[in-house]
Amino acid sequence: MRDPRWLGLRHVALRVRDLEAARGFYVDFLGMEVEWAPDADSLYLTCGRDNLALHRGEPRGSGALDHIGFVLADPEMVEEWEMRARERGVEVVQATKTHRDGARSFYCRDPEGVLVQVLYHPPLAPLAGREGGEDREG
Repeated sequence: MRDPRWLGLRHVALRVRDLEAARGFYVDFLGMEVEWAPDADSLYLTCGRDNLALHRGEPRGSGALDHIGFVLADPEMVEEWEMRARERGVEVVQATKTHRDGARSFYCRDPEGVLVQVLYHPPLAPLAGREGGEDREG
């Protein structure tokens, strides 16, 4: 049984070589908001229920990260975001498709090469109307 004290995965931290390019992708393209910029080498972003930390530096470690995902409230939005990515010159790795479980997604890369999945996932759709889930223009 799930422990109700856990709120789920809400924080990811990435090392990026070019902090300004990463900011452009996550803030200007995806529409995240800057939550905190404590110094010239760190930036904390949010969509309202999460936290993405960007730290200037050379990537290190095992490279075990496969991808990160940004969840949309409506399945029709996935194709809209794919078109927006293509219009902005964002590298689309896999076009929109519907998965066997009813999810829809496409994959693109951020400026550092991190694989980003933009997806609609049916079990998470009810979160769209809950606290912190108000629509954001991006």
